[in-house]
Amino acid sequence: MSALPDSLPVTAPRDGWWLPAGATIAVMLILAGVFWQTLYSMIEVWDRSETFTHGYLIFPISAWLIWRMRDELVQVPVRPDLRGLILLGAAGAGWLLADAGSVNVVAQYAFIAMLIAAVWTLLGEAFVRAAFFPLMFLFFAVPVGEFLIYPLMNVTADFTVAMLQATGIPVYREGTFFSIPSGDWSVVEGCSGLRYLIASVTLGVLYAYLTYRSWKRRLLFSIAAIIVPIFANSGRAYMIVMIAHLSDMKLALGIDHYIYGWVFFGIVMLLLFWIGSFWREDDRPQPPGAAAHARRASGMAAKERVSTRSLLVVAVVALAVAGLWPAYARWLDTRPLPDMPALQIEAKGGWEASDAFTTWVPHWVGADRQLRQSYTQAGQNVLLELNYYVTQRQGAELINSQNYMIKQKDPDWSNVGETLVTVQIGEKTRQVRQAKMRGSDGQRLLVWQWNVIDQRPVVNEYLAKLIMALDRVRLARDDGLSVLIATPYQDADLKPAAGTLARFATDMEPAIAGALDRVDGQ
Repeated sequence: MSALPDSLPVTAPRDGWWLPAGATIAVMLILAGVFWQTLYSMIEVWDRSETFTHGYLIFPISAWLIWRMRDELVQVPVRPDLRGLILLGAAGAGWLLADAGSVNVVAQYAFIAMLIAAVWTLLGEAFVRAAFFPLMFLFFAVPVGEFLIYPLMNVTADFTVAMLQATGIPVYREGTFFSIPSGDWSVVEGCSGLRYLIASVTLGVLYAYLTYRSWKRRLLFSIAAIIVPIFANSGRAYMIVMIAHLSDMKLALGIDHYIYGWVFFGIVMLLLFWIGSFWREDDRPQPPGAAAHARRASGMAAKERVSTRSLLVVAVVALAVAGLWPAYARWLDTRPLPDMPALQIEAKGGWEASDAFTTWVPHWVGADRQLRQSYTQAGQNVLLELNYYVTQRQGAELINSQNYMIKQKDPDWSNVGETLVTVQIGEKTRQVRQAKMRGSDGQRLLVWQWNVIDQRPVVNEYLAKLIMALDRVRLARDDGLSVLIATPYQDADLKPAAGTLARFATDMEPAIAGALDRVDGQ
C-alpha cells in the first residue's frame, strides 16, 4: 500500500457527500462499540442519577443541530485531514491513562474527543469549524461535576448562615450543620445545588447558541447560567429554613422541601431566559460561517472527488489508531496479581495494641488487604486503619468516590469539617486530609488520612491517580496504601489530639513502610 499524502483531493460542494457522511457515521458507531464499556459507564450514570438524566438528550440534540445546518454544511468541501489522527492518538493515550487509573470521567471525555477527532480526520478541518458547536456540545454528555458537591455545600451553608444572622436569628454552626432556636439543620449533598447548576449550564449554553449571533453575548449568557443557579440555590436554602422557622417547623419539610426548591429554581430560570430574551438575535441571519471561508480558501476550483478507496483507507487507519489503546488496556487487565502477604504491623515507640475505643468505621471499599487496630500509650488512644490495593482496577481503587470518612445521613456519626492541613511528622512537614467526626454519643474524633504511593506520602487525589496510572501503563508497581489514624479530642482545642497523631505517625511509619516492602518479594 502506498503512503498516504498529507491531504486528499477535495470533493466538490453538494456532490458526493453520501460516501463521506456514511463512512464517518460508520466509524463513529464502530468506535462506540470498541469503547462500549466507556460509553456504558456514561449511560449507567444517566440512568441512576437525576442530575445527569439530560445525558440521554445530548447526542440527539447534537445530531439535530447538525441537521439544521445541513444547507451550510453540504457546501463545505470534503477534505480528509490526516492531522486529525494526532488528536485521535492523543485522546486515545488519555483514555488509556484514565482507564489504567479507573478515572471514568477522563475516559469519557477522551472517548468524546476521539469521536470529534474521527470527524476531523474523515471530513476535514473546515467541517469541524463549521459544525464546531454541535460537536463540542457532545461533551455535555459526560456526567461530570460531583467534585463540586462539597464546595457547593459550603457555599450554601455560608450564605444561609450569613442571611439568618443578618435576619437576626441566632445560629450555631459546626461544618455544614447549624442550629437555630426552632430546630437543627444540615446542608447535605442534595442541598448542594449541583443538579440545578448542571441543568442551568446545559440549557443556558444551548439557549445562548440558538438565541444569539454574537459570541460575546453567548459567552456572557453562559457565564450568567453558571453564576445565577449558585446564588439561587443559596437563596432557596435560606427561604426553606425561614419558611420552616416561621411556621414552627410545620412547612418546608419532607416533600414540601423539594417542591418549594424546584418551584423556586424554575421561577429563577424562567426569569433568566426572559431577561436574556431582550438581547436576542435569532431573527438575524447567521454570520458567515466556516463553510464560506472554506469555499473562499479552496476557490471552489477543485472538482476531484475523494476516491472510495482513499476514504476507506483513512477510515481504517483512524480505527487502527483508536483501537491500539483498548487492546493494550485489555492486555494489562490479564496480568496476574502480585503476591500479597497479610498486613502485619509491629507496634513501636511504646504503643500497645488495645481494644476498640470507638464505633466509627471509615468507608473504604475494595481493598485487597485491610488492617484495623486500636493502640494505646500513656492513656492516649489511636485508631489505625490501613487499606492496601495491590494494583489499580475497577472496583479496587485507592482513589475512589466510594472511599470517604462517613456516609451522608449516617445515624450515628457526622463529619463536621474536612480539609487539607500541613502537619509535622518526625522531621518532615507534609499535608494530610484532616476531618473532625462527631458521634451521637458525644465522642469526637480527629482524623488524619494520607496515601502512600511508590513509598512516599501523597494526599492530592489527582496526583495520586496520575502516578498510579503512569505506573500501571509502564508496567511498574501500581500499588497504593491508604493510611488513616484517629484519636479523640475535646471541645475546640485540636492541639493535644494533633500532637498524639503526630507522635503515633512518627513511631509507626517505619513499620508501615516495612509492610509494603514485603509485597511481591520486594
